[in-house]
Amino acid sequence: MDFHVAVWRRGRYCIKYMHNLPPQLLLEHFGVFVAAITGVLAARGKRVDLFGVLVLALVAAFGGGTTRDLLVGDVPVVWLRGQAFLVNAVAAALLTFFVDRVRRLPSGALLVADAFTLAFFTMIGTQKGIYMDFSAPVAVLLGVVTGVAGGIFRDVLLGDVPMVFRPEIRLYATAALCGAAVCYALHALQVGQTIEAVAGMLVVLTLRLASIYWKISLPMFDDRKSDGV
Repeated sequence: MDFHVAVWRRGRYCIKYMHNLPPQLLLEHFGVFVAAITGVLAARGKRVDLFGVLVLALVAAFGGGTTRDLLVGDVPVVWLRGQAFLVNAVAAALLTFFVDRVRRLPSGALLVADAFTLAFFTMIGTQKGIYMDFSAPVAVLLGVVTGVAGGIFRDVLLGDVPMVFRPEIRLYATAALCGAAVCYALHALQVGQTIEAVAGMLVVLTLRLASIYWKISLPMFDDRKSDGV
């Protein structure tokens, strides 16, 4: 399966094929699979039927990539260019739905799965920004958007405050930002695409999982009134 991106050159879009980038394809499929799982787990206890669960899984799996591709003008968006991604997401959702009905998954499974989704998608977005020759800030921003947007759409559909905005969900976008920055920095050092992706993912996962375990968070901006006022 070939991937292509539309790169802006001299006032027009030119197509660049990515068929020589198997790590990108593998990373994208892993991200879609795990993101679909988060959509199912987020629906647990919300009295959502199987159709609704599938919708949430697809939104979680493709929301970030769709937002990224629309922002950069790379259309049709990547998951519409073939059936593989759609089949991957639906299979992951159905598998998780029925497994969880037979054997309930641990309560922390959503947070862990979401951390892996964040890591996978942040690297995908960052590396796409790099491949499209965007500047460092734009490539990093694309990584963060790809990492967090699907989860935001999923939570909004469920009527929840998105994880990225909850104070108890620690170092979410911050972890994505740091991982994307490391990925771009290693690209500047020309260490190789696989090393860039693995190192960036490890940074995202380490920060996100460590913040969950040790309850690490950024300082809150509280509106505190002084005594006697």
